[in-house]
Amino acid sequence: MIRLFKHYIPHAVLLLGLLDLGLLVLASELAWQLRAGQIGMEIDHFSYRWLPLMGTALVIWLAMIAVGVYGPNALRSLRFAGARLLVAISLGIIALAVIDFVFPNDFFWRSTLLYTMGLAILVLVADRLLLTSFLGSSSFRRRVMVLGAGDRAQRLRALGDQPETGFAIVSYIAMSDDQRIVEEAIPRAAIHDLGRFVENLGVSEVVLALQERRNALPLKDLLRIKTKGVHVNDFSSFIERETGRVDLDTINPSWLIFSDGFSSGRMFSSAVKRIFDIVASSVLLALTLPIIGLFAILVRLDSKGPAFFRQQRVGLYGEPFTLVKLRSMRTDAEKDGAKWAEENDPRVTRMGRFIRKVRIDELPQTWSVLKGHMSFVGPRPEVPSFVESLEEEIPFYGERHMVKPGITGWAQINFPYGASVEDSRRKLEYDLYYAKNYTPFLDLVILLQTVRVVLWPEGAR
Repeated sequence: MIRLFKHYIPHAVLLLGLLDLGLLVLASELAWQLRAGQIGMEIDHFSYRWLPLMGTALVIWLAMIAVGVYGPNALRSLRFAGARLLVAISLGIIALAVIDFVFPNDFFWRSTLLYTMGLAILVLVADRLLLTSFLGSSSFRRRVMVLGAGDRAQRLRALGDQPETGFAIVSYIAMSDDQRIVEEAIPRAAIHDLGRFVENLGVSEVVLALQERRNALPLKDLLRIKTKGVHVNDFSSFIERETGRVDLDTINPSWLIFSDGFSSGRMFSSAVKRIFDIVASSVLLALTLPIIGLFAILVRLDSKGPAFFRQQRVGLYGEPFTLVKLRSMRTDAEKDGAKWAEENDPRVTRMGRFIRKVRIDELPQTWSVLKGHMSFVGPRPEVPSFVESLEEEIPFYGERHMVKPGITGWAQINFPYGASVEDSRRKLEYDLYYAKNYTPFLDLVILLQTVRVVLWPEGAR
């Protein structure tokens, strides 16, 4: 794993992404030379055009990130990757055409875009054919040893069996005979020198998966392993790093207090976040005001009631605010109180079903962002009655209110729509990860990935 701005990225994904960026620059250069040769133009030195070529590659590359080209499904399936690549490159080419139309220049030709598109698809598909299986091989996986043979060790084995994971478990050590689930675990008593055993297996990380750590930590063994240069990690921190969520089943207040995160440096991140929110919400409101107005009329024509829906939600530090959306349900949808949305919910109107699917009902929330009640990125704001009940049933639920709620968020791009207490618990694990680790870089990743959620709305209801 490579840590960029407090967020971990697998080595294989990072290497594949950098290779793709280089290949896109190459495809752009070949497209430029092909077009220049067709019109008989003298080809200058590469140094005169490297900047627009890099810009072209970067726009397409960001589109690839946005549609999920580097997600686990794309790394597993070449067919899935090819479909996402085609969509990403098409979106990138459209974006480049718009940029060239708005900011015309002499260094970039729209006539090269089709060549760029064709060559980009060719080199990137060839790249996937040659390298995807290699990057997913054990040569790019960290060798991990697990101390423990109980339920936590079993969970790590299930996680390690997934093809997109970045580690391979080479051994399990049963520290005791209690609650032994992993049968192949080696008894600790059978190993004379655990430090030498770790060294012989080429282990790069040891994970503590003990069910009960009180008076059970093998401190002498851990010290010997640590002094040999092997990283030692606890179960909760390992799960957070590998899955991008905080595991509610194993964390406790002391872990949240002493683990990395919630740092004072976020004052700068908060300032950058607020500046971005003001600028982006102002621009987005100006551009989408005609769309909001049009669909407000359509909502009124489709069903009785107001065009906009207003509801109290819980914001930063638990303070309530009024959320405004385009109305997508009947006016009597909450006559008996707020309820979870269901799949094929009968309360949703015909127009409401459409605007929910394409996320147009969310557009008026940019007004809440401009006023400072929300941010573009953050945990979804919940109804006060839901918050009260969820705080009683789910530990640490109130900690999600330590950051501003958002239109999109880490939970929204990683977990489908939640409509139960258990779903809320799972989403909270992602919300806590965001609240603990948020930076402008993570916000950028979430905003890009939101494009994937909009294009393929698995969780819309």
